Amino acid sequence: MFEPGADQVSVAPEDGFQDLFDNAPCGYLVMQLDGRITRANLRLATWIGQPAEQLVGKRLHDLLTVGTRIFYETSFAPQLSLNGACDEMSFDLRTSTGEKIAVSASGQVRKDASGQPLSIRLAFFMATERRRYERQIVDAHSQLEGRERTTQGLLDTERETAELREQFIAVLGHDLRNPLASISGGLRLIQKDQPAERRKLIFDALAGSVTRMAVLIDNVLDFARGRLGAGIPVEFRPDVMLNPVLEHVVAELRLGAPDRVIEIDLDLPAPVRCDPSRIEQLVSNLLGNALTHGDTTMPISLHADQTEAVLTIWVSNGGDPIPPAAVERLFQPFFRGEVRASQQGLGLGLHIASEIAKAHGGTLTASSTAEETRFTFQMLMTPAV
Repeated sequence: MFEPGADQVSVAPEDGFQDLFDNAPCGYLVMQLDGRITRANLRLATWIGQPAEQLVGKRLHDLLTVGTRIFYETSFAPQLSLNGACDEMSFDLRTSTGEKIAVSASGQVRKDASGQPLSIRLAFFMATERRRYERQIVDAHSQLEGRERTTQGLLDTERETAELREQFIAVLGHDLRNPLASISGGLRLIQKDQPAERRKLIFDALAGSVTRMAVLIDNVLDFARGRLGAGIPVEFRPDVMLNPVLEHVVAELRLGAPDRVIEIDLDLPAPVRCDPSRIEQLVSNLLGNALTHGDTTMPISLHADQTEAVLTIWVSNGGDPIPPAAVERLFQPFFRGEVRASQQGLGLGLHIASEIAKAHGGTLTASSTAEETRFTFQMLMTPAV
């Protein structure tokens, strides 16, 4: 039979129970069904930073953080009530100095012989290291997911770039080939004897082809600058009167489309700080888009006005409304569907117009209904930095 040695101390059963209760490797308390504490051991009192006798009479809520109180009421307590026990729930105890202690809590309902609940017993085990380990796992998982998202984003960007590159080459080849063919054919005709009126028509056609090519090249250069991070270059002038600028744009487009009606409504009495050539380019792109896609039997409208605070320019045309999904993509580069002979340009006009608006600190928006499709440019009249 085992006998205690000289260095071992025998304790009475009652003293042994009290020692086991106070110095158990866990925090321990007993509470009434309403959550009021009736007994707490020394280890739990030491963790909390209050004498055990001061914990008696308090409610368990007083020892929990706000987040843990909610968890206790919505999860732990209902499980205790339904099952009579609840194991290994994560709690945060609040010390007398306001610090948090991470613990794992298990509880059991004590019942009488008839099965009626009498009290609740709770045991708390330190879980600081466990929480740290769990947090490390969560962080590692989050980092892994972040790397996966980054990798997927790079793959998506590369795929979009490849598609953009292929589309760019196809559209550029198509749209430059047409005016070049027109120039080549016109030069062959000039070599032959032609009446004066016929020669004028040929020269006009050649001039139009050269203009188209110049616009394409300008658009490509502007797009390339934007993609390289330089943005659309602008040269601000402090005192630009926009009436003649916009009237010049309309006059040029009327020459190229004499059968189309372009209505003008300008109310611009004061000078504007802007880049006039870029504003001209923006409005030209919007009017050109309206000429290309609008109903040829309906007029195109150009309206501009200004207040002390805002400059507004909008272009509208009639025709079938643009689907909402397409409206969201209008200002993306190369958004123009399949390459067909009936389509002109690289699909960069609206994108570049939007970039010009941004370069002026303004916005370019689009709306489309059964009545009209409208593009609206707005910028503040305050000097741009």
